[in-house]
Amino acid sequence: MTFIKDFINVLSGSSISFLLLTFGFFFLVYFNMMDGRLKDKGGLALLAIGILFIVIGFFITPLLYLGIAYLLLLFGLAQLGGRLWDPKVGMWLLILGLAGFGVSMRDPNFFLIAAKPDNVPIGAMIFLLGIFTWIALSKAYLNDKQIDKGGIPWEKTESDEKLFTWPDLVYTEMLCMILLTIVMIVWSVGLRAPLEEAANPTSSPNPAKAPWYFLGLQEMLVYFDPWLAGVVLPTLIIVGLMAIPYIDTNPKGNGYYSFKERKWELGIFLYGFLVLWSFLIITGTFLRGPNWNFFGPYEYWDPNKLVPLVNVDLSELIWVKLLGMPLPKMWLIRELFGIILCVIYLGLPPLLAIKSFRRFYLKMGPPRYYVGAYLFLIMMSLPIKMVLRWLFNLKYIVHIQEIFFNV
Repeated sequence: MTFIKDFINVLSGSSISFLLLTFGFFFLVYFNMMDGRLKDKGGLALLAIGILFIVIGFFITPLLYLGIAYLLLLFGLAQLGGRLWDPKVGMWLLILGLAGFGVSMRDPNFFLIAAKPDNVPIGAMIFLLGIFTWIALSKAYLNDKQIDKGGIPWEKTESDEKLFTWPDLVYTEMLCMILLTIVMIVWSVGLRAPLEEAANPTSSPNPAKAPWYFLGLQEMLVYFDPWLAGVVLPTLIIVGLMAIPYIDTNPKGNGYYSFKERKWELGIFLYGFLVLWSFLIITGTFLRGPNWNFFGPYEYWDPNKLVPLVNVDLSELIWVKLLGMPLPKMWLIRELFGIILCVIYLGLPPLLAIKSFRRFYLKMGPPRYYVGAYLFLIMMSLPIKMVLRWLFNLKYIVHIQEIFFNV
């Protein structure tokens, strides 16, 4: 049991868990939504990546843990294939998840964090997120199978059925209201309200955390400056969500679940929501402890834990460590490499529109293509910056302290 806990603690490290979650999402799409096979070119490429993790892991131990978990996840999802969306398989996955959570609650360190009144609803939401995501994707998979055979989505077979608002809808809503009231009463009696003492400016809690719905933004502050993580990125998230109906005008999939008919749209949205945003909230809630240090789910939150970390800028990596020269005093020369890198990154949409994404450019038109492409690049800047921080302790790509501009 101790080995399993240590194994999970290592896998819960921010860099390893994020990579595993990202690859797990690709496995889910390839093997379970697109009917991919392990013997296909794509499956063999994914298998080669896992073997590479294992080989490197003999020299870097955490990557060995990652490689083992990677291959277990790869073979598991490849073996399940479309059977993942069978109700019996879904029920077994839920039972195993609940059983694992129940066994984990016997660990005092896990119980201390998971049973905290503030965190109980977040743990419940994690299970609900998994359940409803599974239901939606299972319906999409079944519909895609029906459409491939020349049939129609199952939602269209229900279009002729009509229900009256009274008494059908009102009666159902009344039952839901009664059940929810009972749950809230039991909840309020069983869990103490997480009320603390009056605010004291001389004594701050450690760690000082925002409400759960802002924890994703607070976690982004680890990787970006406050003006980016607190103002620019949240604004673009809201604007991007508002722009989705105008960018995604694909008429297919309207009114019924389908993945293959709009795999790019759904794939990007699910990756941004499940892998990025949910990951940040879960990490900030359950894995960030005193001094904002990272702790595994079975690890004691030691307030005296010190993690030696020396963050460096891209200019320092290139000028000092690579070229062996002192940093130039003029900011334009000092940050030239970072500026060029950012310009190349932001110049990708026009280049991709010439060949690789030509069909998207012609289908969407220039305005919708460029708005969608730049929103996508901004979204992907988060995982890119996260991986660069974990691998190279990279703090800023462009650090112009003279005008307080940092990227």
